[in-house]
Amino acid sequence: MEKTYSGSVDLSRYQQLPQYSSKSWRNRLWFVINALLFASNWPIPVSLKIWILRKFGATIGTGVMIKPSVNIKFPWLLEIGDYVWIGEEVWIDNLVQVRIGSNACLSQGAMLLCGNHNYKSSRFDLMTAPITLEAGVWIGAKSIVCPGVTCFSHAMLAVGSVATTNLEAYGIYRGNPAAKVRTRVIE
Repeated sequence: MEKTYSGSVDLSRYQQLPQYSSKSWRNRLWFVINALLFASNWPIPVSLKIWILRKFGATIGTGVMIKPSVNIKFPWLLEIGDYVWIGEEVWIDNLVQVRIGSNACLSQGAMLLCGNHNYKSSRFDLMTAPITLEAGVWIGAKSIVCPGVTCFSHAMLAVGSVATTNLEAYGIYRGNPAAKVRTRVIE
């Protein structure tokens, strides 16, 4: 039996939402500042990065560490608690709200991905959902947290894993898609 396929994608019909447009002066200014001061390897003082993020509307707690080569899509949709660690080459693709609780850690190359495209739509419509990382969450190096996921208190996503569903409190998750492999015990 042959499979039947129908429809096609027509990207000429794709419509970018106004809030994501590079026509906005705020978006343009942020893209330049992000490229020069955040996504670069320049040794920019963390205090300056935090000051700039706050000026662009981010809520940032105390004792936050933001390493070089961090890419933040829209700071006005970002909330970071106290003593959060954001490692090198982290990408916070926050098309909608991202909340990072206190004492959370995003290791090198981790990605928080708030948007994806509807593969069923001929227009390739953008679908977005917020991400929440509660207190003490650890997102391992090169891991991805997908749209709409909540990582509950002290959950851990192992290196190179992909969270497509919520991670329960103190759960350790691994794989693609991530599955719980054990419970995190903190001594």
